[in-house]
Amino acid sequence: MKKSLILFLVCFGLNSICLHAANKLYEKIDLFGEVLEKIEKDYVDDVNQSELMDSAINGVLQSLDPYSAYMSPELFKEMQTDTRGEFGGLGIEIGMEAGVVKVIAPIDDTPAAKAGIKAGDYIIKVGNDQVQGKSLMEAVKLMRGPVGTSIDLTIRRKNVKKSLEFKITREIIEVKSVSSEIIGTKKDLGYIRLKSFNENSDKQFLNVVKKYEKNSKLNGYILDLRNNPGGLLTQAINITDFFLDDGEIVSTKGRKISETRKFFARKGDEIKGKPIIVLINNGSASAAEIFAGALKDHKRAIILGENSFGKGSVQSIIPLRNGGGMRLTISKYYLPSGNSISEVGVTPDIIVEETGKDFKIKSKNDNQLNYALKLFNS
Repeated sequence: MKKSLILFLVCFGLNSICLHAANKLYEKIDLFGEVLEKIEKDYVDDVNQSELMDSAINGVLQSLDPYSAYMSPELFKEMQTDTRGEFGGLGIEIGMEAGVVKVIAPIDDTPAAKAGIKAGDYIIKVGNDQVQGKSLMEAVKLMRGPVGTSIDLTIRRKNVKKSLEFKITREIIEVKSVSSEIIGTKKDLGYIRLKSFNENSDKQFLNVVKKYEKNSKLNGYILDLRNNPGGLLTQAINITDFFLDDGEIVSTKGRKISETRKFFARKGDEIKGKPIIVLINNGSASAAEIFAGALKDHKRAIILGENSFGKGSVQSIIPLRNGGGMRLTISKYYLPSGNSISEVGVTPDIIVEETGKDFKIKSKNDNQLNYALKLFNS
């Protein structure tokens, strides 16, 4: 209310348009108070006013975009475990879409990935709890629990009529972001799977590239970013820079000048122009989209697979006075072409959709990787 009064006084001094806006704001505040009174007086069950206000605050934030959210003091404290590198859980990156929890990507070699959870799945129930109507953070809390305990997830999947049931046992989740192998019929291709953009991903990645570059037989690279949910912007920039001699990598635009920046490649392509194929799918998001999009715009790589997720925004974690916090979108990513990734994603140069019930990344049934191998051999 104090802030509303300040807004009113400032606007009054400016012009009548602002005065009208302030009056409209007061009307909405009065209406909100009236709704709360009616709920307390007439709703069929007793209502916890504190929880109701938390839901109202979260509703405001989630009306902005799927990634802004409120965290109560309890949730905020629990979310701090996300930054420690390992935690007990299922191994999925999730977001919100139209009030429903959506899987951005299952993390490789985690309980969720092993159970068969896929990018694009919608989580309807966690145990006996309906997820729709809950905040993203509340859904995360439901899925966490003691290591070794199991949980039932009810999933809706595109093009599957019936809901799917999964029983998953929680584990300590440790994300090892880089794995690699020399592949191809002539053993002349460097395959590098980048599972996330964590703190040390660039060092791990560069070490692999340097090792492979000592192999005189190596003719190119397949860089696999499928089901990579993203991570740190700085890591996306550093790893993209390995393959570019110059030019813009990505820009961010926000309301604050400090959030509006451009990032450029430094001179020096670590693989000296060797051909690259980048594999992406619906689970490639955020930093993974920056990497794929920048190489595509600079025509430095062929992008192959499925359209990426479309998470092209930056969130900041802001502590609040009550001990809680909020995730707030503060800027958006833009590719060198000037195109936004948000809700659009990166479209592959060659669209190859995942096929077959037995599809598994980096297996004999991986039709996307097989297609990439054929391109190199053609």
